Amino acid sequence: MLASSHTPQANDKRLKARLWLELLMVNRQIETELRSRFRQRLKSSLPRFDVMAALARNPDGLRMSELAGELLVANGNITALVERLVADGLVERANMPRDRRTVHVHLTPKGNAEFTRMRAVHDDWLHEILGHVPAADARTVLTLVSRFATANEPTATAGL
Repeated sequence: MLASSHTPQANDKRLKARLWLELLMVNRQIETELRSRFRQRLKSSLPRFDVMAALARNPDGLRMSELAGELLVANGNITALVERLVADGLVERANMPRDRRTVHVHLTPKGNAEFTRMRAVHDDWLHEILGHVPAADARTVLTLVSRFATANEPTATAGL
């Protein structure tokens, strides 16, 4: 026999499904707006910004596989993007001395300057997009989302 759809457990499941959908919708709206602004106002892209942000957080640089891990994408997804950043003089690529197959990338001084400029514009856009959210609400949501993220971090024993 199936459980009633009006049980506390069923209501909790529906509530969590609705929360998931709302989080996705808000994320999609903000990401769509940022993508549009990067393209139209900076003649750039959000993925390009994301790669530069990951490299800025790691000033000593990253192996391509580490960069892909930081961005939660497959290695192949960032290769062409990194190549364009290298061609623009924003990123430097080098083979590792011990393993010539391993590629290490880092921001150049020009890349650091460009990222700093883009980050300031990005921060202003987010302030504009989320301007209707009071600071107290933003802190509350951030606390709740951070608690969720921490509770769901993969553990060292995951997959064992």
